[in-house]
Amino acid sequence: MSNNNLKFVTLTCSLRAGSFNAAIAQSLPELAPAGVTFAPLGSPGEFPHYSTDIEAEGFPPAVLAMAQAIAGADGLIIITPEYNHSIPGVLKNALDWLSRVSPQPIAGKPVLIQSASPGKLGGVRAQIHLRQILGYFDARILNKPEAIIGDVSEKVTQGVLTDESTRQFLGRQLAAFSEFAAR
Repeated sequence: MSNNNLKFVTLTCSLRAGSFNAAIAQSLPELAPAGVTFAPLGSPGEFPHYSTDIEAEGFPPAVLAMAQAIAGADGLIIITPEYNHSIPGVLKNALDWLSRVSPQPIAGKPVLIQSASPGKLGGVRAQIHLRQILGYFDARILNKPEAIIGDVSEKVTQGVLTDESTRQFLGRQLAAFSEFAAR
């Protein structure tokens, strides 16, 4: 597979209007290598809280649509904030739902994790927990370079990622992920 014809899907895990993580996700197409395309996944906020009772009635359409989009992509990019030293509940709930879909859409899938936070640590603790969870899925996680964006409120202006050094770094990370996903 050529890394010039890759399709990545993005999962933004903040529901807040004006989300810094959404600003990062929206910047990715212009920072990626030529020929790489992106499609945003639906909002994980559309998923009901996971319950086997709901699952027994049938998977919610939003869950199946996300699973199908992930399965059809060459890679999954998860852009997440950190809440209370971990991943947001909405992301955990989405992963709980996706873990129940068969065939498993994340198994063997190249995954890139990006985190951003107004704090200095940039969501590193969320990434640690997310990497542990994705191990259950047998996801192929790009380990380096890691995008842990601290002080993000100083790097996003009016919903646009404007910090040039962060933009350059994300461009390099996307190039590495494209090579990783093409293997």
